[in-house]
Amino acid sequence: MKKVVTLGGGTGHYSILRGLKNYDLDLTAVVSVVDNGGSTGELRTDFGILAPGDIRNCLVALSDETEIRDLARLFEYRFSKKSRRLGNHNVGNLILAALTDLCGDMAAASKVASKILRTRGRVLPVSLDASTLYARTRGGKVLKGQLAVSYPEKRERIDELWLKPAADIYAGTADALREADLVLICPGDLYGSVLPNMITRGMCEVLRSCRARIAYVCNLVTKQGSYDFSASDFVREFIRYSGRRPDFVLYNTQKPSREVVDKYRKEASYFVAPDLWVLRSLCGRAIGAKLLQEHDSGDKRIVRHNSDLTARLIIDILRG
Repeated sequence: MKKVVTLGGGTGHYSILRGLKNYDLDLTAVVSVVDNGGSTGELRTDFGILAPGDIRNCLVALSDETEIRDLARLFEYRFSKKSRRLGNHNVGNLILAALTDLCGDMAAASKVASKILRTRGRVLPVSLDASTLYARTRGGKVLKGQLAVSYPEKRERIDELWLKPAADIYAGTADALREADLVLICPGDLYGSVLPNMITRGMCEVLRSCRARIAYVCNLVTKQGSYDFSASDFVREFIRYSGRRPDFVLYNTQKPSREVVDKYRKEASYFVAPDLWVLRSLCGRAIGAKLLQEHDSGDKRIVRHNSDLTARLIIDILRG
């Protein structure tokens, strides 16, 4: 059975895992734990735990939807803002907070939650050390906390990223990477979710020395900190922080609808251009496909990676 380790955080990581869990793989999802927004941020402050939000998302993505769908829905349930004490809190986050208190750390808590949700794979924090994400913009402004780093002022570019205090890679995560056949860098908030994994102390050394091939799945859209990025810009930043070139890059060739383009433009987000001529110089092989899917979410239209197609491309890489 092939061993695949995914690195990332956020909805992009969730989408990729939902597709991969349908194959006969030994899956390990490694998640950044520096989020400080919403329910996660409040629990970090109140209980001094690592950020549970992205771990919860990955656990739900890997859960057995055929038998325990209601339980997975419970993990995703968010209390109404009408509640003064529980408003905005997510049930899964609260369960992980309780399990951390019972089990001693977030890795052990995630292991128990995996049993509850019957996940087809395991979820590990990139580190067990509490840390805060910092960034410096090209204009010299210092941003403190994942929320500030993810949402700098419009058109500001991130120039430098660091953790304070420094966080060491979790031993279980390092072992999983050393044993992997493929390491998959998932799409997501580049500076807020993906690169915090790379600046965890010891991560670069493990990535440079491990036998696994590395595949990078490009983002569909930019965010404030990467507002004018093309596909090659994302890959170049990954190389800069990880010290390793990806063997494969998967990029989207599907054009979104005008409705979606206009919606994302209002949020200072733009669709990532596949500048293939540059991309090919940064990796072993660039693979393009129609990876974009549009979904209705409440009263708005959003885009996500096509979980099934992306997973099939990854399986082709493993078989190649």
